[in-house]
Formats: sequence, structure tokens, C-alpha cells
Amino acid sequence: MITNINGYQAYQKNKYETASPHRLITMLYEGAIRYTNQAIKLMHSDDISGSNAAIQRAQDIVYELISCLNFDQGKEIAENLNALYTYTIELYVKGNIEKNINHLEEANGIISELKSAWEQMGKETKLSHG
Repeated sequence: MITNINGYQAYQKNKYETASPHRLITMLYEGAIRYTNQAIKLMHSDDISGSNAAIQRAQDIVYELISCLNFDQGKEIAENLNALYTYTIELYVKGNIEKNINHLEEANGIISELKSAWEQMGKETKLSHG
């Protein structure tokens, strides 16, 4: 059994280490959406501690997305994404403090739209390059 767990952990680690930069960003978006959905579900069931932990995980992922921005090459796009990410973090904080699911749903909507746009951009890049 230990071998299976170690093998799974190695597989998971390898999945992230070998992913393309485009895929890594997609995975970050997916993680933020997953933890936000989890926080909403936990908030519905009055699990304040659990929802707090899930919101913090989602926030950490959005902070990671901010750290991936390239302001030198992407200037205006990076600034706009930074503003959206910062606003999303504010929604997470408000949602967590006020225990307000609406803020979390709005944050999830923003991240979901950005994920869709990112995936579309990846498809267009693939089409134009090959």
C-alpha cells in the first residue's frame, strides 16, 4: 500500500512539473474554482472553519496567479488581470468575513470567465502554430 501512495504522490508531483506554462495557469484557475465551490458548499452547511480554510486556499491560488503576471511584456493586460485578481481577493475576504455566499459566487464567476478566456487563447495559439 505504501508503494501505491508513493507512486501516486510521484505521479501528482510529475504532473505539475511537466505541465506547460499554459496548462499550469489553467490548473491554478481550476484549483481556485474547486476551492471556491467547496467553500460555498461548506458555508451552506455552516462549517465556518472548513469554509474559511477553503477560501484561504482559493486566495492563495489567486495570489499565485498574480505572481505569474509579467508586467514588462504584458503591460496593460497584466495590469487589468492584476486588478481583477485583486478584486477577486477582496470578494473572498468580504465573503469570508460576512459569511456571504454571493461574494464567493461573484469571485467564482470572474475566475471561471478568465479560465474560459485563457483556454480559448490556448486553442487559438495551437491553431496558429500548427
